[in-house]
Amino acid sequence: MQILAGVGAVPALISYLVVAGGGSGGQENYAQGVGGGGGAGGMKSAVGAEIALTGSYTITIGAGGAQVSAGTLGNDGNTSSIVGTNLSVSTTGGGGGGGGSSGLFVNGRNGGSGGGSGSPIGSTGGTGVSGEGNAGGTRVDYAASGGGGKSAVGATGLNAPQRGGNGGDGALFNGVYYAGGGAGARSTDADGTAYGTGGLGGGGNGGINSPDTSPQAGAANKGGGGGGGTNGGSYLIGAAGGKGVVIIDAGKAAISTTGSPTVSGTIYTFTDSGTITY
Repeated sequence: MQILAGVGAVPALISYLVVAGGGSGGQENYAQGVGGGGGAGGMKSAVGAEIALTGSYTITIGAGGAQVSAGTLGNDGNTSSIVGTNLSVSTTGGGGGGGGSSGLFVNGRNGGSGGGSGSPIGSTGGTGVSGEGNAGGTRVDYAASGGGGKSAVGATGLNAPQRGGNGGDGALFNGVYYAGGGAGARSTDADGTAYGTGGLGGGGNGGINSPDTSPQAGAANKGGGGGGGTNGGSYLIGAAGGKGVVIIDAGKAAISTTGSPTVSGTIYTFTDSGTITY
């Protein structure tokens, strides 16, 4: 974040939230292969920051990573930002979950929060960006790991009983959780129907076999990571990451906006890109 001394404007106590798009879950399409959960979109926030806001601010909302095709790494999410006089805040899209088609190690991708590892031996979670999120979990026997969230790393998959690792939890802003990591998928030879659970803040659950259950997408406008896919009879591919969000409260009404933000008093919530002018 860059804060400069305002010229011709009086500093005020403002609050803001910037969350990038979450990464999508990965997919493994070989026997006993399961994909890692997508990492949450990077999250930055402030409450009661003394900043002089004046003029127009460009708001960019990052899309979540798209759902993958069979047998590949998850896709990264996209950047969200606020840019204008005295305030420039940008966050990094979540990393895609680990996945592939050959049984070779498949690491989660790096991002605001890192994607979880796929199931092959030697796979590791992607790294997170300091101040934005955490790393994805690292592989254990035939169980993929969860993607990282704002407040916690993604969990490793469990070996007994086998199940996908949970996504890392997100963090609170104005009483609501954002930026939760997606969960890893359950192994094809696991007992029962347990699956990894998405992290608080919009992380999607991982897929399971027997019965085939599709992984869940990351929640829109929370930057949640998508759940990892599993090599079931219907090849349940990794789920999409959730779109990001920007919230800004300058303690006063804006002169004008574009992008149709939701307005509650002086709080402006952008779920699509636009501008806000003070």
